Amino acid sequence: MTEPTWQKSTYSEQGSACVEMATPPTTIHIRDSKTPSGPHLTLRPAAWADFLSDVGRRSTRR
Repeated sequence: MTEPTWQKSTYSEQGSACVEMATPPTTIHIRDSKTPSGPHLTLRPAAWADFLSDVGRRSTRR
């Protein structure tokens, strides 16, 4: 298995306390840039889409 290509949001600038994600064809991987060799979340694309949708709904309620 090859290592996924990780990327940060452009909003994170050059800091090291960021959320990074990798998007191989069938999964979404999420990790903390402070511990790149540590654990990471692996989600199905549909679960990631549901999460983003829920976050978007919650942010508009404020």
